[in-house]
Amino acid sequence: MKRFFTKLKFLILLALFPGSMAFGQQLLNLERALDIASQNSPDIRRSLLNLERSQESLNAQKAALKSQFSLSLNPIEYSRTRSFDDYYSSWYTNESLGTSGTFTVAQPILVTDGTLSLVNRFGWQKSTSDINNIEDRSFTNNLYLSLSQPLFTYNRLRLQLKELQLDLENSNLSYAMQRLNLERLVTQYFYNVYMAQMSLTIAEDELANTEKSFEITKNKVDAGLAAREELYQAELNFATAKSNVQNQQVSLENFKDQFKQYIGMDIFEEIAVMTSVDVNTVDVDLQKAIEYGLSSRMELRQREIDIETSQFDLIRTNALNEFEGNMNLSVGIIGDNRKLGDIYENPTNNPRVSLSFNVPLFDWGEKKSRIKAQEAVIKTQELGFEQEKVQIIMDIRQVYRSLQNIRNQIDIAEQNERNAQLTYEINLERYANGDLTSMDLNLFQTQLSEKKMSYAQALIDYKVELLNLKIQSLYDFEQRKGIVPEDLILKSKN
Repeated sequence: MKRFFTKLKFLILLALFPGSMAFGQQLLNLERALDIASQNSPDIRRSLLNLERSQESLNAQKAALKSQFSLSLNPIEYSRTRSFDDYYSSWYTNESLGTSGTFTVAQPILVTDGTLSLVNRFGWQKSTSDINNIEDRSFTNNLYLSLSQPLFTYNRLRLQLKELQLDLENSNLSYAMQRLNLERLVTQYFYNVYMAQMSLTIAEDELANTEKSFEITKNKVDAGLAAREELYQAELNFATAKSNVQNQQVSLENFKDQFKQYIGMDIFEEIAVMTSVDVNTVDVDLQKAIEYGLSSRMELRQREIDIETSQFDLIRTNALNEFEGNMNLSVGIIGDNRKLGDIYENPTNNPRVSLSFNVPLFDWGEKKSRIKAQEAVIKTQELGFEQEKVQIIMDIRQVYRSLQNIRNQIDIAEQNERNAQLTYEINLERYANGDLTSMDLNLFQTQLSEKKMSYAQALIDYKVELLNLKIQSLYDFEQRKGIVPEDLILKSKN
């Protein structure tokens, strides 16, 4: 009764102060553990960093599509050269000193993959030559608008932007999947600690019962009502029970360390977990679970992204040794004068047009083979998509069968525990009356402990499998609603 009231006070304290420190331990329920893991778990942090990388890469690409301003400066340029003049048939020396700067505004054109640029180049130059002792000093300014446009090829700017958008979407999907996987693993680690705590409690109860039977045996031997061999066996049972308690304590601490490491807690912090393993079985519609799984599972969208990415690689492969061209147009004016204010007194128009083509002739079948290779990759991705759908259906069917089986196991385990408890109580009375040996009683005690653990394990298995079904189908059959994973709204659509 003393042990019962101690545990009762402990449970009342847990209910009143679920987040408090009691007995030097931080008390955690499953919801609190999930909150801690969502902020501190190394897996979640890695997934968030990958999501940040994808987002910032897309931001950088979008920024690169805006007007780019640049300024290049050449503070001083000096040269002294010796050259031959064909007209005068003589050598001459030329000396040049100058300074210049170029201001450029470049605007990428997403629609056409071209670049429109506004350029202004300003400078001053002093040049002297020993032919006729000519010296020239002047300011120059060249202002022009130019267009560079690729022809007969794919739009590289648009393709790169689309790839980064898909990469961000994939990172969001991976993060959402990691959150669901985190819930599953935290739940598993949590119940590992809970079962270890329960095993320790059962071992302590078994030790108390063994101690009680040891005292009974000792009294019988002292009174000459039992052989001394009975006492030896009772002493052995008592020592074994003590050892089992120590083993369960070690196992509990190991499970705690694994649990704290996974959710990102300080490994030296003392914790205890609390939960209710009572379950209310729910009805599961297998067809609805499959429908939700096929329409909502993020792995399918990831396979579609893989196919789209492979299509982009095929576009690049088709561009190998392709017929392509490039057009460059520019129009502007140039002015030069010794006086800065008169630099455009006599301006000169300077239009330029250039058109170039790359015409492949023969590549020994390289392009054709590379295209076939990439087409094989796309077909592999499409096959993976279909197999993913089949795998989702198989996983949901497997979890559904497991749930049905565990429901039966719960009923059997509950009845076994009840029978083992009654059997132990009856045989404890027989042992007290001298109708049973301590070795036989120990077998009934061990049987009771095993049945308690089996019943608790069956309840936990049902909870875990129900959670697994929610993750597999993205439908919560307890709440009767579909699941929209947190943070799945894609920033790339903004």
